[in-house]
Parts: sequence; structure tokens; C-alpha cells
Amino acid sequence: MAIQRFGRLGDADILEITLAAGGAEARVITYGAVLRDFVVPGPRGPKRVVLGLNGVEDYVAHSPYFGAIVGRYANRIGGARFRLDGASYPLTPNENGNQLHGGPKGFGRRVWTLIDHSPTSATLALVSDDGDMGYPGRLVATCTYALWEPATLRIALEAVCDHATPINLTTHTYYNLDGAPTIFDHTLTIAGDFVTPTDPALIPTGEIQAVAGTLYDFRQPRPIGPSEQNDGVLFDINYVLRRDAPHRPAGLDATEADLAHAATLAAPTSGLALELWTTEPGLQFYNGHKLNVPVPGLGGARYGRFGGLALEPQRFPDGPNRPHFPPCVLEPGQVSRQISELRFGVL
Repeated sequence: MAIQRFGRLGDADILEITLAAGGAEARVITYGAVLRDFVVPGPRGPKRVVLGLNGVEDYVAHSPYFGAIVGRYANRIGGARFRLDGASYPLTPNENGNQLHGGPKGFGRRVWTLIDHSPTSATLALVSDDGDMGYPGRLVATCTYALWEPATLRIALEAVCDHATPINLTTHTYYNLDGAPTIFDHTLTIAGDFVTPTDPALIPTGEIQAVAGTLYDFRQPRPIGPSEQNDGVLFDINYVLRRDAPHRPAGLDATEADLAHAATLAAPTSGLALELWTTEPGLQFYNGHKLNVPVPGLGGARYGRFGGLALEPQRFPDGPNRPHFPPCVLEPGQVSRQISELRFGVL
């Protein structure tokens, strides 16, 4: 493990922590608790599998949440407000009058503190004060990255709060397993029979809709392909995960026993595959159709439209306003724990 200065933001040094195990190497920075780089063994040598940037100034100015831990509530909250225990909480909006990924100063755009580390793991912490972006209560969040053999990255997200508050943290990594300009040739499988459809602003309507017979059906492996092959569908939607591994229903205090298969992403060109396992009830699939990063990425790569895709394990978007959606409110004395594993291997 190595720790070095990655840059400076205001009065804070931004650190980069390098984890290594079994031929895999992950780099994490304290800005946004970002997974900045991840290289895994492949059939033709080491392969970079995530999108990342080269300086903290690029993350501040241009990053579409590359590799960030987002919150206090990931994804969207409609109307940038919710009611809880009889009180109404207006939030700071940052997308068409709604709130996205916790607001303009959400957790993915904040400096975290490195509080523990080893050659294969790093734990970062963040304090979110009462009223931060409109949310009630003083919340303390931690993120632990642990790199295991063979080429598995475990991400454990925890939070406690002194007041009831919605909580939904997720990792917002963008994947490209073959280094091609687009992810069209990747095949994707999602362990979900249903989606939560949205209105034009991408706020859930409250319905739970079957994927059978629709272009959202990834229950069997299929190439992602360009939008022209998908009747113009631009994927950015939450899947209701089937969670068909033995487990108890995942709650706010999840454990490793609650991990279930969520998705498999494969790139025939590179021969690599990613299995995503999570404790969470939902998975957002975004095919990167808005990507247009004006600065070079890792290795000089240019990240244009469809240059990477995001798979975000999560509680459901707009959950605080949808009582029939899975629980998302953290009470004082509880621990919110969300665990995901990225398991890379050869096809």
C-alpha cells in the first residue's frame, strides 16, 4: 500500500491510496472517496476496467461522479423535498428542480478523511452536519475499500445519525472492460424481473413494471449495443433485484450474508467479466449516453458518449416519497450498512 499527495483543494490535501493484492491494483482518493483507477489481471495482461481522471481539478470541474461515493441520498428525490415524521424537508435542488446524488455539495463532491488503512484496505469518513443540503440530523458516514484475491473489491458503506433521515449511499463507478471508445460490445446480465419506470425528469412514477417483453430485459446476457438497436432507449433506470441467493431480506443493517448476485458485465474483446454482488434491493443501470468529458482521462483516454457505463447498487430513487418502496430511513441508534463486491475474472 502507498499513500501520496494527489493534489490540493482549498486548505485540504487530497490523498491517493494505492491498494494491491493478487496482481490487482486499486487507487482511491479522498476527494469524493473516489475509486480513481482499478487494474485487474486479464488473459492478455493487466487491464484497466474503470474510468478516471488525472487531477483533482479535473474531478471538480468535469467529473460526472466518476468512481465517487454519492449521498446523503443517491439518485433522485422528486421536487427536492420529502416528508418525515410529520415534517416537510426542502432539499437543495441541482437538477431541474429535483435533487440528484445528495445535491450540489453531495458526498461525491466533498473531501473525506482517511481514518484507517492497510496494504489491502482503506477506510474513509465524512461528517454531514444537520441541515446539510436540507437533510436532518448530524450523520457520520464511512466507506471501506478492501481488495481481495482474486481481483475482488469489496465496498462497505456505513452511516449513523442522531436524527431520523433518509440514507442511500452508492458507488458511482463507470466501467469499460476492453478500452474501446464505447461499451456497445459489452454484454450485460441483470438479475431483475422489474424496473421502476420514471417520468421525463427521471423521477419514479411509483409503478413496479415487468421487464419481460421490453428492451429493459437483461435477464439473459445480451449486448448493450447502440441506442439505434434499442429503439432509441437510453438506459438510466432502477432495476428491482431478484436477490435469488439464500439470504434474509436486506435491511438498513446488511451483512455479508445478504450479498446476492446483481449483474454480470462481460467484454468478449478483452476476455474479462465483472460480477457485481450487493446487499441492496435496487441497481441503477446507466449506459453513459450523456458522457462528454473535455479533458483526457486515464492513459490519455477520451471519454465520449457511451464511453463507459455505471451500475449503481442502491435503495430505490425517490424512496422517501414512496412508502411502498424498500425502507430507506435511518433512525437514531441504527446503523445503515450497504455492501457491494466487484468480482473480476476471465470469461
